[in-house]
Amino acid sequence: MLLKRKARPGTILAEAAFVYPVLFLLVLGIVLLGLGVFRYQQVAHASREASRWASVHGEQYAKENNTTASTPQDVYTNAILPHAAGMQTEGLTYSVTWNTDASGNPDKRPTRIVMVVDPVTGLSKDVSRSNTVTVTVTYTWNTGLFGSLPVSSTSVNTISY
Repeated sequence: MLLKRKARPGTILAEAAFVYPVLFLLVLGIVLLGLGVFRYQQVAHASREASRWASVHGEQYAKENNTTASTPQDVYTNAILPHAAGMQTEGLTYSVTWNTDASGNPDKRPTRIVMVVDPVTGLSKDVSRSNTVTVTVTYTWNTGLFGSLPVSSTSVNTISY
């Protein structure tokens, strides 16, 4: 009762010619997306570690340890570079900023005194504020296939030492 069908040589090859390129592009896209997430996490971790390192190596640390307060180059050398494994360092940029004191210099002390006006009484008073350090790390990731993509992360920490 069953009819025998004629064999159609090459049908599997023809179907594979349509399916395999789509499957290959899908797998390639998943791999590149995973690498992109990895690079972002790496840059974010480097910026968090750099802001943490800069926040504990301020003027108070320098005074107690007979050294100088951290500079942006110190932050790069001691905190960003060790977390840049696998990155091409020529594609890595950073900026480190601290609050400024009254004369416009970076204030690397844990606290500063700021004059504020009380909105109720209209009187001005000195208030203690915490200083912060802001670190931005940007990495230009060369994907090879899709060109270069900038990956950036900013971290702000309160100076605590």
